[in-house]
Amino acid sequence: MNSISELMKQTFLGNQVSSYLMALAMMTAGFLVLKVIEKITLKIFKSKTEETKSTFDDFIVTVLDESIVPLLYFGIVYLGVHRLVLPSVVNQIFVIVAIVLLTFFGARFVIRLITHVLIENLTQKNSAVNKQALKVIVPAFKFIIWGIGLIFLLDNLGIKISAIVAGFGIGGIAVAMAAQAVLGDLLSFVAIVFDKPFVIGDFIIVDGYLGVVEHIGIKTTHVRSLGGELIVFGNSNLIGSRIRNYKHMEKRRVVFGFGVTYQTQHAQLKQIPDMVKNIIAQIKDTVYDRCHFQSFADSSLNFETVYYVLSGDYNKYMDIQQEINLGVKEQLEKAGIEFAYPTRTLYLSQNQDQKVAAS
Repeated sequence: MNSISELMKQTFLGNQVSSYLMALAMMTAGFLVLKVIEKITLKIFKSKTEETKSTFDDFIVTVLDESIVPLLYFGIVYLGVHRLVLPSVVNQIFVIVAIVLLTFFGARFVIRLITHVLIENLTQKNSAVNKQALKVIVPAFKFIIWGIGLIFLLDNLGIKISAIVAGFGIGGIAVAMAAQAVLGDLLSFVAIVFDKPFVIGDFIIVDGYLGVVEHIGIKTTHVRSLGGELIVFGNSNLIGSRIRNYKHMEKRRVVFGFGVTYQTQHAQLKQIPDMVKNIIAQIKDTVYDRCHFQSFADSSLNFETVYYVLSGDYNKYMDIQQEINLGVKEQLEKAGIEFAYPTRTLYLSQNQDQKVAAS
């Protein structure tokens, strides 16, 4: 017993053997407790996540298993070693290791979180544009996060990074100025992907150019015009323009007019609005608004009609307008009402005729 007691009191590197054994016992007990908690907790979490359709809880379980648990194990080691009296060099090494691990796992957690959010948002429709966006955006975010983590690490290790940051800043400005157009198109591409002013298949009008979106690239967007030619827009120019997207139109307001001759009788004029109303009311997916005798023109009595097409499809709108035009033509012919066309009538009084003959 005395020999064991004396052995426990022996000192190595400034600590008794008993202190080393106590630290080892604490770490062992901590490892066992943490292992049991890890197994039970993760098992419960995994069983709960299988009952839900959301993928975010699965992500949380994965992060706990890959990032949080390793840090807890290191924390147990750090607390056990902290009970010992160690040389300053060893303490500094532990501090450096702690900072490195915190930086590494923290940066990896942020990257995993951002990547998860991006994948969830951009792969819902499984479009080629979103997959292409992921290939660009995810590496860019990884580069930025690891760069911030490296700066944080160097700063906490006592390394003066002000000169390095200044150098990168000057270099970054030079690169940004040289690649301003490319960077502008790239950022506009990111804005298109996230804000979705249009997607592939939408019919858009931009500064008088109109067509169907065929391709959204990192630098350019391709639009197929109604004439068949391909119109290529730079993404930055496209975002800076006023875009009219007809694909998201739920209904279309239509205004059209026609004119009848001045020889049309008053009673016939009063019948025309009801004629037009009955024609539009019988057509599917239309809502009649109004029809009025609008104005007296040089050679016609003009009517204006407003109605709504309950669809954004342009071809459907044209089919409906054609049916209305044919119906109006048919009804006016039955009523004996003539459409007006440009005419000029010359009236000469009898006195004027006599003066002309005398001269």
